[in-house]
Amino acid sequence: MRSRRAILYTPGNDMHKIIKAAQQTVDSVCMDLEDSITVNDKENARKTSAEALATLTFESRERLVRINPVQSPYASDDLAVILPAHPDGIIVPKVESAGSLQWVSRQISMYEDENGWKAGSIVLIAQIESARAIVNLAQFCAADERLRALVFGSEDLAASLGVQRTPEGTELLHARSAVVLHAAAFGLQAIDQICPDFQDMERLEVDSRQGLLLGYQGKQVIHPAQIDLVQQIFNPTEKQVNDAQLILNAYVEHVAHGDGVFAMQGKMVDLAIVRNAERVIERAKAGGVIN
Repeated sequence: MRSRRAILYTPGNDMHKIIKAAQQTVDSVCMDLEDSITVNDKENARKTSAEALATLTFESRERLVRINPVQSPYASDDLAVILPAHPDGIIVPKVESAGSLQWVSRQISMYEDENGWKAGSIVLIAQIESARAIVNLAQFCAADERLRALVFGSEDLAASLGVQRTPEGTELLHARSAVVLHAAAFGLQAIDQICPDFQDMERLEVDSRQGLLLGYQGKQVIHPAQIDLVQQIFNPTEKQVNDAQLILNAYVEHVAHGDGVFAMQGKMVDLAIVRNAERVIERAKAGGVIN
């Protein structure tokens, strides 16, 4: 699975900012057609983002576009302008049902068929931003094969619940954990909430480490200054990589002798421990920590 340690949002109507984003050392760049764009500038944002997709060199960075909600009057026009430029993926905001993702997937399929593109070449990422979305998670996690990740939209969710945001985030802990739980159950990535104050690096570090402990594989960022810290936190440490490799090497040796469970450094190692070690190595490779 592609590494998405950080997804950097940039307004879809600002070519200068898109160019700057495309030059960052970041896993994913998302051109936004939704919250950062006023109604009067939606058309300009579509055209600017499509031009960026067609003309800029993003190299290995994932090229995403966040469209407007499917239930809005703008989503159809978003896709009609953006899909011919063949983005790597579409972020669908305010998803509450399987039907929303399936509708977007059908639009993508038409463009893939018409242009001879590989089926499934454009992926979907669902943004979870309401109480109803949390309740319906299991329903739409299995909605479509294109779905690769769930993104936790904390600010809209807080408004949906009618709660005040706090630095500790206790008010959203249940929902934040539910997104990770469902992502793991359905083989999806979980991408954590934004940290709105991009100048507060201490808060960003605390929030990122909390997300990592909960099981998130990456985080949304809103400013280039947040990228390095976030991607560093969501990379396995050198010690974690070394420990994982030792476990995998020992596992191969013990399996060859018929041992499914064995002791290592005073601890029992079973298949669950081995699988966790495999995930650490996968994350390290995806993030470029090791080859």
